[in-house]
Amino acid sequence: MILLDGCRTVVTMDDASTELADASILIESGVINWVGTGRPPGRGQPDVVDGRGLVAIPGLVNTHHHLYQTLTRVRAQQGGLFDWLRELYPTWAAIDADWERTAAEVGLAELALSGCSTTTDHHYVFPAGVIGLLEAEIDVAAQLGIRFQPCRGSMDLGQSRGGLPPDSVVEDIDTVLDATERAIQRFHDPAPGSMLRIAVGPCSPFSVSPELMRESAALARKRQVRLHTHIAETLDEEAYCLKTFNRRPLELLEDFGFLGPDVWLAHCVHLSSADIHRMAESRTGVAWCPTSNMRLGSGFAPAREMIDAGVSVGIAVDGSASNDSGNLLAEVRQALLTTRARKGAASMTAREALRVATRGGAACLGRDDIGSIEVGKRADIALFAVDDLAHRGAEADPVAALVFCDPGPVRHLFVEGKAVVRDGQVVNLANARLNPPPPLWGRVGVGGSP
Repeated sequence: MILLDGCRTVVTMDDASTELADASILIESGVINWVGTGRPPGRGQPDVVDGRGLVAIPGLVNTHHHLYQTLTRVRAQQGGLFDWLRELYPTWAAIDADWERTAAEVGLAELALSGCSTTTDHHYVFPAGVIGLLEAEIDVAAQLGIRFQPCRGSMDLGQSRGGLPPDSVVEDIDTVLDATERAIQRFHDPAPGSMLRIAVGPCSPFSVSPELMRESAALARKRQVRLHTHIAETLDEEAYCLKTFNRRPLELLEDFGFLGPDVWLAHCVHLSSADIHRMAESRTGVAWCPTSNMRLGSGFAPAREMIDAGVSVGIAVDGSASNDSGNLLAEVRQALLTTRARKGAASMTAREALRVATRGGAACLGRDDIGSIEVGKRADIALFAVDDLAHRGAEADPVAALVFCDPGPVRHLFVEGKAVVRDGQVVNLANARLNPPPPLWGRVGVGGSP
């Protein structure tokens, strides 16, 4: 039993958007048992964590990532999506389980230090003959104590068949479907409070055949798991879909059976009003990746319009090779600022941005057991200090200060009631190697060329 005692503010993110001053949170068996002011009811002597001067929010939820990219930051600095991919695919074609493990250690620790308690990962690069990639990142997430919901991704449309990736990193359909089903059987835990769930994630219409897109959707529905892909990220992608299929990206996904309440899509930058209406009508979610979209010059997702239409929108850092950071709280700030740049200063509040990153992210991942600080919810809680130099002068609104001011590291992070970050340090990082594996590292040039 743990008592987070005397927090300056507890931001519950419940339906009423309740915020409690000088409040405490009681955690028992991984679940929030009580939230309120004064002393908690009941007997027993909990372990006490001093919450004075700290703002408690639900753990942030990262809705789209590529952990394997963490060790290839600042490459293809001037390229848009397609050029960026063409430059980096040859490097990624040489990844192995050691590489994946190290990348996951760095990427997941970085997310945890930003207050992220739950993350997905979209892993779709499986070089021929390489094993243990998905298993490596699952093992690291368990070691660090992060709630994990990775996608078993896939590509089957290589350059020889008109796709973007090299043939060395694509698989045939039967291999993909068999490996995906085995991953679900081995790892997926659908129970409330689950620390590990698997989703099905073919990469994109320019790297996956229509047959695999349809078969992936059918497999996800058969196994009752969630479904994910990239869509409508760039105008180049839209031109490709129109030329190849005579369909706009979202229309193409609908043809593939890829819309619905069990689906969330990454990016959705270039959507029409009709697309947004169809997303809302079908209850399809969106992973909003503002920094990545700006870094690659892709544009600005119409997140305000999607939220207003009733679409479930979460926030994501995306891969660390197109973001160059894994700070999810910084991404909340970017979401706020890009919305205001598009729609005006009154178009999004700091609290709305935090809600997208908590309740919105939970909805994207199909979770009703996380995303808010309420009795009965899982004890995923991030506590941030607002009495440091970066927040000096922001005393008038310490909650908004988390978003408007410099997005500093979390003081404490609890996931399933266990400390993942304590006093600004990742608790279980001592066992992580965090050394770049030599087989691939030695072949990557300083300027970004393999």
